[in-house]
Amino acid sequence: MQLRDALEAAEEVGLDLVQIADSDPIVCKVMDYGKKQYEEKKAKAAAKKKQVQTTVKEIKFRPNTDIGDYNIKLKKMTDFLEHGDKVKVTLRYRGREMAHQDIGRRLLERIEEDLKELATVEQRAKMEGRQMVMVMAPSKKK
Repeated sequence: MQLRDALEAAEEVGLDLVQIADSDPIVCKVMDYGKKQYEEKKAKAAAKKKQVQTTVKEIKFRPNTDIGDYNIKLKKMTDFLEHGDKVKVTLRYRGREMAHQDIGRRLLERIEEDLKELATVEQRAKMEGRQMVMVMAPSKKK
């Protein structure tokens, strides 16, 4: 069909002539262009609404963190992981504590063991200056 014939046909019914594909014979469709844009905008907004954004939450420990504080922080990490957030566990050393890094490593291994049902370790424990850092991500839901 010729372009001017298609434009006349679209104008007769009070709609727009919209180019669908830019192939060898150009493909056009007679439709309400404003309505099409509106529907695309609504679909895009609905897709964005369903999208979940993960954030990284940080929990700080010390090598001599006692059992009560440990349990509270473990509960908070559990809440973060169940919500779908990643958890960055930071263990900070001060002064002579640097000589006993094995205590901190055991603490991080204990955290990893306690949360193995909820999370997988994304980044193993490693030293960054005076602190040891480990990142845990929520395990995939089945």
